[in-house]
Amino acid sequence: MIVRIDPSVLSGDIQAPASKSSMQRACAAALAAGGTTRIKNPGFSNDDEAAMGVIRALGANISKDGRDLIVKSAGVLARKEEVFCGESGLGIRMFTPLVAMNSNPIHITGEGSLLNRPMDFFDTVLPQLGVTVQSNEGKLPLTVQGPLQPKDISIDGSLSSQFLTGLLIAYAASGANGVVITVTNLKSKPYVDLTLSVMDAFGLPVPENINYEKFVFKGGETDKNRERTYTVEGDWSGGAFLLVAGAIAGNITVRGLDVHSTQADKAILHALSQCGAGISIEANQINLRPASLKAFQFDATDCPDLFPPLVALAAYCKGTTVIQGVSRLEHKESNRAITLQDEFDKMGVEIDLQDDLMLIKGTGKVKGADLFSHHDHRIAMAGAVAALKAEGYTSIEDAEAIKKSYPDFYDHISLLGAKLKTTN
Repeated sequence: MIVRIDPSVLSGDIQAPASKSSMQRACAAALAAGGTTRIKNPGFSNDDEAAMGVIRALGANISKDGRDLIVKSAGVLARKEEVFCGESGLGIRMFTPLVAMNSNPIHITGEGSLLNRPMDFFDTVLPQLGVTVQSNEGKLPLTVQGPLQPKDISIDGSLSSQFLTGLLIAYAASGANGVVITVTNLKSKPYVDLTLSVMDAFGLPVPENINYEKFVFKGGETDKNRERTYTVEGDWSGGAFLLVAGAIAGNITVRGLDVHSTQADKAILHALSQCGAGISIEANQINLRPASLKAFQFDATDCPDLFPPLVALAAYCKGTTVIQGVSRLEHKESNRAITLQDEFDKMGVEIDLQDDLMLIKGTGKVKGADLFSHHDHRIAMAGAVAALKAEGYTSIEDAEAIKKSYPDFYDHISLLGAKLKTTN
């Protein structure tokens, strides 16, 4: 699919999409905790659908009640011999330890870029927990056979906190007591906060967090007959594109984003403030208006998904913006540092990469171009946002990549006034 976007002026109100970080964790916790869960404001992105497919394969039943989802679970009791994680990095990393709670061998697969992401973490860690693992030289497909037995272990958290998320939920669901997970060089700590918050909401035993270096489990029971309601948060990752669009192209109001959220991508507010964006924050909404934008400095090490909207923002900021955390971008849907450099070069925006730094030389002027998403949802959205005030039209090839996280993105910016056309 190709989307063409002409220069536009935005206005109006929009509701932020549901957070797939929150939604996928809710799926995992609903399965692991057992009982009946009503999930309000559920997401239906490709990653969310994959998560629902995984928990069905692991024993949960899911039905709809109006706009809500009803999840019923008796615990992790696999009913299938294969689990499909789609293209979700969080899904494969979070659900694999839960899959490993089963005593029968289970095959774990995925698609797209997930097939090339490193999974040797599991080859190293899970055997220490009594789990047999077979992988394709550290990549998918995986075959695991448990049951997982919680023990004292040490893990490297430098690649992603998502591996730790899976272990935390699996340990809690396995009745871990008197054991410690020790973590070195942990990245994306706010996402660990989100995991612990979701665990607590679902009644799973929450370990003591000692400076994000040790997670101490002290036992505790989970009531598998409990009924609960969980509301999925608005998504700061997807919402960041809306906020940047407003800062660049018009007067808009974004609703549904909790300024007290533990989501790491809430940090987009700091970048918008630093660059001089016209922003005001109220209790239930965030208002954006165009303003004269200046270059800024930002550390995205703990929120690497912000790189694409930050680059779109920096393109309209006069001066050289410096963003730290490039090392976190290699193992995404594309190698995002290189992809952003290549695609924004087509729009006349120079990007230099210096070790862990990305330098974006903004002039306040962006030219329309023919872009390619590289099958990466966030690259497609970044190009669309940058196109809103570009000189001339912009086309985005493989624009349907947005379905991975924000399937309503084009509809939403269109409702706000973006001039776009879609062709197959």
